[in-house]
Amino acid sequence: MAPQSARRSSFRPLIVSLTAAAALLPVASNAYAISLGVQIACASDYYAHCSAYSPTSPQVRTCMRAVGAGLSKRCVDALVAAGEVSAAEVARRRGSETAAR
Repeated sequence: MAPQSARRSSFRPLIVSLTAAAALLPVASNAYAISLGVQIACASDYYAHCSAYSPTSPQVRTCMRAVGAGLSKRCVDALVAAGEVSAAEVARRRGSETAAR
């Protein structure tokens, strides 16, 4: 059996992820609600770029869109899968940012 401290440290990332997801859980009736998958995939992006806004506010969506290419691939993939953003828009933004460099 693993020592207690080893077990605690192996659970730490899970606890952090669950805590972040819980912090992002919107009220179910909220018109701005996003899926749990997006909340989990984008938690670190939210904290890095948009935590000045309530996760249930319309401003957080505006902020995340403004970050655009600064979002992690995991977050962008989750947003596309949830229908929050189209793959065509992601490709267009990536193309225009590449051209600007």
